[in-house]
Amino acid sequence: MTDNTPTLESVLTCPRCGYVKQEIMPIDACQFYYECGHCGTLLRPLPGDCCVYCSFGSVKCPPVQGQSNCCG
Repeated sequence: MTDNTPTLESVLTCPRCGYVKQEIMPIDACQFYYECGHCGTLLRPLPGDCCVYCSFGSVKCPPVQGQSNCCG
């Protein structure tokens, strides 16, 4: 049995200080900015990525998981 339900939890890791935090991803929007709760760094997607979860998360965003166009 195959479950096509996207994973909505992702662990974001700050590239500056290494702080990690589990977050719930929005299913219907991209998150372009995320402020680190430890050092205050404002994370933005890396070139070629659509959102902070695709760049810094343990799981890609729901549209990318579903192999569809994300935010585009």
